[in-house]
Amino acid sequence: QVQLEESGGGLVQPGGSLRLVCRVSGRILNTVSVAWYRQISGNQRDLVAEIFSTGATNYKDSVKGRFTVSSDNAKNTGYLQMNNLKPEDTDVYYCNARGQRLGGLWFDSWGQGTQVTVSS
Repeated sequence: QVQLEESGGGLVQPGGSLRLVCRVSGRILNTVSVAWYRQISGNQRDLVAEIFSTGATNYKDSVKGRFTVSSDNAKNTGYLQMNNLKPEDTDVYYCNARGQRLGGLWFDSWGQGTQVTVSS
């Protein structure tokens, strides 16, 4: 079983910063990608940023220049550094990780979500 544990959310004033952390645990062979999504409505989630094991990254246009996605493969941990936060960034953020378990089976797992609130 692969589990994702998120942390780092909270309340911050506009212009402030937060760093979200996603720790991947379990019998993992490798992690191919770590991505961050925000909740739109119901079960719909919108991609905010992602990083691949190659180092390639992808960002939603609205966060480019403000958010930075990174990962520490040795620690199976992903990060989302959020700077210059705006009220419209307020949402629940979810971590997603994809990769292979020991034995070769692929996993596609989600964290429990962490609330980010940007308000004065």
